[in-house]
Amino acid sequence: MAAATTTSRRPDLRFLLAHPAHFIALGFGAGLAPVAPGTFGTLVAVPIAWGLAQVVPTLLIPFCAIPLFFLGWWACEVTGRDLGVADHGAMVWDEVVAFLPLAALASASPWLIALAFALFRLFDIWKPYPIKLLERNVKGGLGVMIDDLVAAFYAYIAFAAIIVFVYKGLGIS
Repeated sequence: MAAATTTSRRPDLRFLLAHPAHFIALGFGAGLAPVAPGTFGTLVAVPIAWGLAQVVPTLLIPFCAIPLFFLGWWACEVTGRDLGVADHGAMVWDEVVAFLPLAALASASPWLIALAFALFRLFDIWKPYPIKLLERNVKGGLGVMIDDLVAAFYAYIAFAAIIVFVYKGLGIS
């Protein structure tokens, strides 16, 4: 790989395919989207959750995200180093892994997936405490991955609260 490609601040198809870590960190290419790469990265989790649900029980999918988190830690570490930017916006594996358990949980309905997606994107963009703090203070691949995990946790809490409120409000038992 040419040196200019290694330190590119704007990854391209060549960079994506130059190293397995790049392919993973850039969400199989979703991170190359010219606008809202995080949104496109989050969408990658939906077919992955569906595919995993074909081979494992839905409740085990969050556990599948654990090794994918560590894979992302490595991939984002390598890719950030090669891009020269520790937390480049094109690295979207953090969105994929963080949203995967929520996508599996919401998989019963396209409306639930849309709700979970909107909540995750809201918290990932808004970055309430301690997400901004983590983003500022935790560096490298772990720093890339960890803030989205917290955003997914907030989205899960909001998702569960909305579901309970709707079911209670509609008198569904």
